[in-house]
Amino acid sequence: MTGRPEILWPLFADLQSLPGVGPQSAKLFPNLDIQTPKDLIFTLPHSVIDRRPAERIADLPEGSTATIAVRVERHHPPRTKGRPWRVDVSDGDSAFQLVFFHGRGEYLKKQLPEGEARVISGKVETFDGVRQIVHPDYILRPGEEDQLPEFEPVYPLTQGISQKLMAKAIDASMALAPDPPEWADGALVASRNWPGWNEALQAAHNPSSMAVISPASPAHERLAYDEFLAHQLTLALARKERRRSKGRVTKGTGARQSKALAALPYQLTGAQERAAREIAEDMGGPARMNRLLQGDVGAGKTVVALLSLLVAVEAGGQGVLMAPTEILARQHLSGLKPFAEAAGVVIEILTGRDKGKERQAKLAALAAGSIHVLVGTHAVFQDDVVFHDLRLAIIDEQHRFGVAQRMALGAKGDSVDVLVMTATPIPRSLNLTQYGDMDVSILDEKPPGRSPVTTALISMSRMDEVIEHLRGALEEGRQAYWVCPLVEESETVDLTAAEDRFKALRAAFGDSLVGLVHGQMPHADRDAGMARFVSGETQVLVATTVIEVGVDVPNASIMVIERAENFGLAQLHQLRGRVGRGAAESTCLLMFQTPLSEGGRKRLEILRETEDGFRIAEEDLVMRGAGDVLGTAQSGLPRFRIGDLESQAALMAVARDDARRLIETDPSLTSERGIAARTLLWLHEKDKAIRMISVG
Repeated sequence: MTGRPEILWPLFADLQSLPGVGPQSAKLFPNLDIQTPKDLIFTLPHSVIDRRPAERIADLPEGSTATIAVRVERHHPPRTKGRPWRVDVSDGDSAFQLVFFHGRGEYLKKQLPEGEARVISGKVETFDGVRQIVHPDYILRPGEEDQLPEFEPVYPLTQGISQKLMAKAIDASMALAPDPPEWADGALVASRNWPGWNEALQAAHNPSSMAVISPASPAHERLAYDEFLAHQLTLALARKERRRSKGRVTKGTGARQSKALAALPYQLTGAQERAAREIAEDMGGPARMNRLLQGDVGAGKTVVALLSLLVAVEAGGQGVLMAPTEILARQHLSGLKPFAEAAGVVIEILTGRDKGKERQAKLAALAAGSIHVLVGTHAVFQDDVVFHDLRLAIIDEQHRFGVAQRMALGAKGDSVDVLVMTATPIPRSLNLTQYGDMDVSILDEKPPGRSPVTTALISMSRMDEVIEHLRGALEEGRQAYWVCPLVEESETVDLTAAEDRFKALRAAFGDSLVGLVHGQMPHADRDAGMARFVSGETQVLVATTVIEVGVDVPNASIMVIERAENFGLAQLHQLRGRVGRGAAESTCLLMFQTPLSEGGRKRLEILRETEDGFRIAEEDLVMRGAGDVLGTAQSGLPRFRIGDLESQAALMAVARDDARRLIETDPSLTSERGIAARTLLWLHEKDKAIRMISVG
């Protein structure tokens, strides 16, 4: 099957081929992310109006929808301009009014002749003690009630597209929907009591009760599953393709690794040993490695990265470690250097700051192979950066780099193994979705020597007390971070807040003890500010969130976060992870402005309760939703029309297992179910996945 199956062609036709959709409305549908009839059938109702008939208006609560048989009593034309046209009606038990603003009298008299019976459906309101329906949705003659659905679907709209037009366009699209062969696993469909695909769509768009629109209804769940399955089949095919793409066998001797381990001041945790072993096994295998290493704040990813880089060097190759910022790159360098040198490995850094002869010398050494490990920023992507024999590329905090950049780095050598590291614990459901094509190693233990951090919540009104306590701690020689509030997404406004706090703290503690770093500073000034804090020359570092990831100053044992309620949970957890890295007891003060919103209070209380980043990530997901947790812009998360990542994580896991099983048993999707699965991929526009299916 080389092209989209014929049964799907009508669903990918022009919107203007649908009755009622003209050139004007066709331009408006894309505002709802609707380009084709296929998008229309997957736009499910978000609520339902109950239009079942009622006997008396008196029985119905305010704001509900009444569908009621009435007798038209009398018309009241407006006495003055701008007043509504009113019509008295009676349901046999009580009288009420129908109200029409800008009503055309002749038309209304024809629609509602005095003395005749009609069926009215619309929203019940009360005005001046009188029940009324303003602009009824339906006015029908007796006997026409069957035109009215008992449960009417309500669709998302955009300006210029009415509920009526939307329903008409969806009806027309539904008439084009085929009844395709079954692509879901038969046993699963039976155990979950799911309808077939077309039947599920019909049920979703023609609800027979209020429950049908719930994500837990069989029809809804079935359609969400199909969407997840198409996504997971794509990931499974990418994974298979990657495993077919020949890697190079990179086997270490262990000699340099044992020298580096001997220089470490502590034993590796079980989790670190396990992750290092999984990575070394991948590198030593015939397929290219594509692994994700996730670890909570302070779980010791850098050591695992070092051991992996040493495997590449022991095998006669080179390694590169990429960080998103210069501060982080320099920190990785200072963290790795003593152990790399103990292992006899030449390690260098390359950033945008390297210019002229110095840069040329580094590039020459890299091309000759005399630099074994390179640490760098985006500067590493440039064309003139050539390696002698690059075996391993490690990318830190990958969500800050695009997939294209990840691939560009992989292309710097022959079948380069790729390891992606993140310090943001990712909830399992998102892991399945975003990194489903990767193998995952998780560091879920803290190395010895990390002290627990005491977290306290303090109102901003107690600022003077906080400053006094801090003064005592500084006199004992301790160091502190002071993170300024996220005022809004604008660096400049955040900056003013940081500069004001910097001045106030200098006035309190003396000019020489307080430093400032923020994102608007020139790199050199920011690095110099960090260096003064690392060396202990300054004792308090006032900062915006540039210190969020990776800054490591073991003597810093106090973290103050101003207006903590404005930060996300994951971000607060990352910031808190900057302390507790040395032997001293550490404290994190979350300062909040009263009154706290319910969400703000809940976030701060979760942080006070736990230091487990994975639990915090799950809570964050529940509170904020998938897009926000990873930052929608660069999350790389697919957008699902029907499936809901937060509430249906378990369904995503079932889809992943199902997809992997199918690809293992039928790698070229040529069985009966395999061919049906191709139809599913075409339906969900997974054309790339289809191209990956091996021809034989």
